[in-house]
Amino acid sequence: MRWFAVVSVFVLLFLACRNQSEFQDKPASIRVPARFPPINFPKGNESTELRIALGRVLFYDTRLSSNDKVHCGTCHVLSVAFTDSRSTSPGISGIPGKRNAPTLANVAWMPRFMMEGGVPSLETQALAPLHDTLEMGQNMMLAVAKLNEDEKLRALSKAAYGRDSIDPYVITRALAAFQRTFVSGDSRYDRYLLGMKDQMNEQELRGMELFFSERTSCGDCHQDVFMTDFGYYNIGLYVEYADPGKARATHEPSDIGKFKTPTLRNIALTGPYMHDGSMWSLEEVIAFYNKGGESHANKDERIRPLGLNEDEQKDLLAFLKTLTDWNFVQNEHLLPLSR
Repeated sequence: MRWFAVVSVFVLLFLACRNQSEFQDKPASIRVPARFPPINFPKGNESTELRIALGRVLFYDTRLSSNDKVHCGTCHVLSVAFTDSRSTSPGISGIPGKRNAPTLANVAWMPRFMMEGGVPSLETQALAPLHDTLEMGQNMMLAVAKLNEDEKLRALSKAAYGRDSIDPYVITRALAAFQRTFVSGDSRYDRYLLGMKDQMNEQELRGMELFFSERTSCGDCHQDVFMTDFGYYNIGLYVEYADPGKARATHEPSDIGKFKTPTLRNIALTGPYMHDGSMWSLEEVIAFYNKGGESHANKDERIRPLGLNEDEQKDLLAFLKTLTDWNFVQNEHLLPLSR
């Protein structure tokens, strides 16, 4: 991650310099872990040093909220893999929102956003929390007006995107550019798969075998390098759902209670769990799946009683803990940029 340090120094010099026009933006190479596919950058928002830096500034800028107190990092905290350890997050009003804050790890590869998949790109995702009255409660044009009072931000916008001022295009794309650097792929499980056999003990290996077995079917949905298939399923969490899930976007009764498969990367750090944060521990989650969920017409057929004994549940838990990427959650270059 040496390039992060280079970017940080480069941007600090940029912000401090009186004549920012002397600086030229440069392509930034995001390090992709072994076994991961390449990142497909959208045209017009390819990765550059200043785009990432501008997004880093904006991610932690309270001027994006209506009361100048909340920023993206309020609900997405690095030390817990960009979640916030709450069932649901209070926004500007202090009133809890409706859904649990998801991790932002590896969003560079995510095909759709929000738990019902209602947002098609990372560039447009920021519009939802920014305008939601239970989150940042902001009007985009009011945010633009506040940000444009900052001469250094205007100069950074010019250097990164060729625009003389901060506008919605710049805000959404810079935030996306920064979030594409949230790459997590260096857990003990990853190292084991790369041949470092001492990274996992016997209990963890038993849990891994159980996880990917036909008996549990965990690996059917939590698969490949991202530990998710990005699909949408009803797991029988409730008999009746207050949140319709995917049906919120499709208006199809058959989609009620279906939510996007969450990644299990860093899962030991990202509780509470489920779309509404209703389960506080991984032990509780494992017990739920072992029971087989509640009855619902849309429940996926793979959700069934598993018959795991106490030792097997402990093995499964041990494996899930190997998915933590400590280098990711301690990467100081994903924290606010010192100015």
